Amino acid sequence: MKYNRINNITGWITGGIAYLVYLLTMEPTASFWDCGEFLACAGKLEVGHSPGAPLFMMMQRIFAMFSPSPARTAIFVNSFSALTSGLTILFLFWTITHFAKKILSGDNEPDGKNTWLIMGAGLVGALAYTFSDTFWFSAVEAEVYGTSSFFTAITFWAILRWERAANQKHADRWLVLIAYLIGLSIGVHLLNLLCIPPIIMVWYFKRYTFSYKGAIAAFFASCAILGFVQFGIIQYIPKYAAKFDISFTNSFGMPFDVGSITFLVLLTALLVWLLLWAKKKGRYLLHTGVLSVLFIIIGYASYIVPVIRARAGVPIDMTSPNNAFSLDAYVSREQFGQQPLFTGPDYTSPVVSVAKTGIEYSQVQQNGKDHYEETGVKREAVYDPNTTRFFPRIWDNSEGHSQFYRSFLGLQEGETPSSANNLEYFLGYQMNWLWWRYFMWNYAGRQNDLEGQGEAKNGNWISGIKVLDKPRVGDIDKMSNGYRDNPARNQLYFLPLILGLLGMVYQIIHGRKDWLVVLIFFFFTGAAIGIFLNMAPLQPRERDYAFAGCTYAFAMWIGLGVLQAYQWMQKLVKGGPAIAVTITLCLVAVPALMAKEEWDDHDRSKKTLARDTAYNVLESCAPNAILLTFGDNDTYPLWYLQEMEGLRRDVRIMIVTLVGTDWFIDEMQSKVNDADAIPMVWQRDDYLGNRHEYVRYYKDPKLPDDKYFDLYDICKFIVSKDPQNQLQNNEGDRENYFPTRNFYVTGLSKEDLIKNGMLNPADSSNIVNEMKFQLPQGGVYKNDVALLNIIAAISKEGWKRPIYFSGGFPGNENYLGLGSYLKQEGATYRLVPYRLMTAPGQDRRDASNIDLDKSYNLFMNTYKWGGATGNNVYFDEKNRVMFMAYRIYASNIADRLSDKGRNADAVRLLDKVMESITEHSYNYDMTAYYMAISYYRAGAKDRGAALANKIAKNSEDDINWLMTLDDNQKE
Repeated sequence: MKYNRINNITGWITGGIAYLVYLLTMEPTASFWDCGEFLACAGKLEVGHSPGAPLFMMMQRIFAMFSPSPARTAIFVNSFSALTSGLTILFLFWTITHFAKKILSGDNEPDGKNTWLIMGAGLVGALAYTFSDTFWFSAVEAEVYGTSSFFTAITFWAILRWERAANQKHADRWLVLIAYLIGLSIGVHLLNLLCIPPIIMVWYFKRYTFSYKGAIAAFFASCAILGFVQFGIIQYIPKYAAKFDISFTNSFGMPFDVGSITFLVLLTALLVWLLLWAKKKGRYLLHTGVLSVLFIIIGYASYIVPVIRARAGVPIDMTSPNNAFSLDAYVSREQFGQQPLFTGPDYTSPVVSVAKTGIEYSQVQQNGKDHYEETGVKREAVYDPNTTRFFPRIWDNSEGHSQFYRSFLGLQEGETPSSANNLEYFLGYQMNWLWWRYFMWNYAGRQNDLEGQGEAKNGNWISGIKVLDKPRVGDIDKMSNGYRDNPARNQLYFLPLILGLLGMVYQIIHGRKDWLVVLIFFFFTGAAIGIFLNMAPLQPRERDYAFAGCTYAFAMWIGLGVLQAYQWMQKLVKGGPAIAVTITLCLVAVPALMAKEEWDDHDRSKKTLARDTAYNVLESCAPNAILLTFGDNDTYPLWYLQEMEGLRRDVRIMIVTLVGTDWFIDEMQSKVNDADAIPMVWQRDDYLGNRHEYVRYYKDPKLPDDKYFDLYDICKFIVSKDPQNQLQNNEGDRENYFPTRNFYVTGLSKEDLIKNGMLNPADSSNIVNEMKFQLPQGGVYKNDVALLNIIAAISKEGWKRPIYFSGGFPGNENYLGLGSYLKQEGATYRLVPYRLMTAPGQDRRDASNIDLDKSYNLFMNTYKWGGATGNNVYFDEKNRVMFMAYRIYASNIADRLSDKGRNADAVRLLDKVMESITEHSYNYDMTAYYMAISYYRAGAKDRGAALANKIAKNSEDDINWLMTLDDNQKE
């Protein structure tokens, strides 16, 4: 059998193995973070968060169409990620065999021995990446990273395919294909752009005689091309389309979109003319370059889809990119802000002014004609130039991040950081902790799944070799149960890393040009990403997925390490058996070991926690409720349930962090699915752009300090255009303000409160039937002003729309002064216009307002537990946060039941939670302490004691582990 046929068959088998692994370990429903949003958007081609992934959505939509029922759609969509991830392994296999064949046989047909070695190299390297921690995690959920990796893999493989056929006629069609793949990949994720530098280096090595000067020039040229695609195409095409549109609309009186279409037509005409001119003049490189740019733009054209779908008024319409201006903001990720790259401030740099960097426009009708109205300005802080630096790394001046910088660098409050401090943070945190640690997770081992910030207890890389691990993390075997037996404790003994380093050295010796190509790819997808992202500390979750490309590149070297291992094996085993022994040992020592160690913490086939958590929240809400959420994991699973499975579409989900944007407020004032529009006091003209972005409190001396004012009237006052109701700010402009901090809201009679389900009859004699609260000092941002508008409007309508806060809301915090008016209903908090009477100094946890009957029934009969009732499902740290909340909620409810003399119900509730969230699913930490106390209060002292003993044993184990640390590790 010819080599090519063997290579193709073995590659497909390897990819098939990976695909089967991912199908077997795939999550059957939504996962946390962005997956719920991607699933929801796939169902109806809706618009996900900036910068969007329109091609990914369309491909997911195809798979969703094959689902026999809404409840099973997630399986089909998730299987798309499994498929593209399996194809990633396929092209990785062919990439490794390409490099191995070049070393062993060059352009000749390999003999039987070399064919076996080449296949073994491809198999070991591809399967090592199959079972790598970071890639496996993304391969089994509806995330972009599996598909993005597929585009990266096929693009990298395509340049090697061009290299093989470069001297043949029409070989450069591969370059055009690569350009089209890059353009398509923009509609998935921008990672694939990092293939451009190695692509240019392969092209240089093939077309030119090598010289160090030429190689350096090719490298910088590749960086320039990367920048041209990233900024010149992706960002500036929408920018110039927007400039043309405003000019044609406002200056020439043309309808919306005419200017944008004109710009695109002119751009296309220019490129086509340049293409024809280059062909006529025989400028081959220019002709190929222009043709490549055209195909990148054609692939990039998938971004017309979010524009079309935004105009269709789909339920999920993030950023609403329905015109050139909003598309520009959408693609540029304006809502997330920008981190400094080459120059910028330290966290201690003072702001000296605020510079205007642009104008915000909104589409309006003016005298019956389309018009762009200026509705605000874009601003940027200007720092004292004497305190800024080149290559700023410690730049984020938010309070939590500033404290972390000081702690990490050993600086005192007010101490100015030096250039050495800046470099120390870059090398010690961004490069070591946020890149190298993630890399080592994949090919050395991982301590546990707890997010860490450099301490010995959480999230370190380990090897499993105690003598090497103990100086950094202590004796892990002496840690408490949740740490010692954490399923994410993966010990790989450096074996994948060692084999990869052998392969890297082997390629340096036998194929230095190819090694340089892989090294550049490894650098750009690893350290260079860390430099470009310039991540601040205390990220919401581990960001190892951002560096998956470098683990892909290293897998190539793992495969080539088989060739070096064979050279050594020949000294021990003579003849043909040396090949079989080498391949077998490498398979067992690397991919098989990785699969064995990591299967338990990557198998999600029985986990439904994200879906069930969302179900529990929705079922906690009364009909036609408004549900306020506070983050990704609060929101996206809810969208999945509503949009894909069609559950509880009467509940209107409102993201508190987004309700300060005009596009989101617009959406809230339209009916979606079965949920009515949300009433508000202000009109559209009041919130467009950055109007009322921040409303200050300025005490009106005419208003008494002890008087409370109708919130509805205040909401009217703060949008008044009467100069008498405004103040002059430092810039000379007039702005609205809060004349008081004291508000009251129209309530209901006790009879109506009981009738509407807002008050337990048994508590009717124990309430203060009024709603008075105070705003924080200083003022509030637009999202909070919007919420106050909603509360005022709903109160005037007689509280017909229930308002809930999701479990992500910390119910014991006095958010906007409303903490005393929140009633717990299961895993949610309902806003009510009264408060319970409490004794002076009484702990709020004991006196909290709880609908006991509803909460008890929800926990006992309604809530689902995501697979936590058994001992065969792994839940990572972010999953366990959900269980933490349930334990605290349950103990809170149980305490109130005990206060009411319902000890038996309290014990049944606690038992239900204990049975539903097993110790295997979530170990007994301090959240279980609340459960133990509640058992004691309910009279079940034996249960409380048993639980307390387990907590004490875990604490004792942690102390024993702590004693194995050096003094500097304990800090």
